[in-house]
Amino acid sequence: MLPAAMGDTVTVHYTGKLENGEIFDASPEDRPLQFIIGENEVIPGFEQGVVGMVTGEKRTLTVSADQAYGPKIKEQIEEIEKSQLPEEVDLKVGGRLEITGQDGHPLYVQVTALTETTVTLDANHPLAGKDLIFDVHLLQVKKTTDMFQKIMAGALRGRKGSTPDPLGRKRPKNN
Repeated sequence: MLPAAMGDTVTVHYTGKLENGEIFDASPEDRPLQFIIGENEVIPGFEQGVVGMVTGEKRTLTVSADQAYGPKIKEQIEEIEKSQLPEEVDLKVGGRLEITGQDGHPLYVQVTALTETTVTLDANHPLAGKDLIFDVHLLQVKKTTDMFQKIMAGALRGRKGSTPDPLGRKRPKNN
């Protein structure tokens, strides 16, 4: 069996836990996670941890906050007056709200504190600042074909001049 490498498509089952053992996510039994290594489809530490695994292997990955969702950014935490929010908004510590950001796109925030007159909202990812532990079972590795690698290498190399492409055709010179 060949180990998983950059460019390979891998299929895994995983359980994600916090350092205290609390499970924050897991792949459903009937829907394992599939991603291409190197395409930034999952957090960097998870992706790097799968590299080198072989089909059937189980591994526990410890992913530091900087290789997961990054540090908690203080500037993304703000205390505002409750009066700035519509009355019908149900505020609970731990609850999540969707607000409209300055760019007009939705922004999800978590209520982290409440007083009689204020609410503290945190726009950081809920897992920001936390080290994560993943139990990973690699189910399948689909190797990148040599032809695909040659095509990609040719596409990168052959931007100028008459470098032949991977299929042996001559490229016209760019003017």
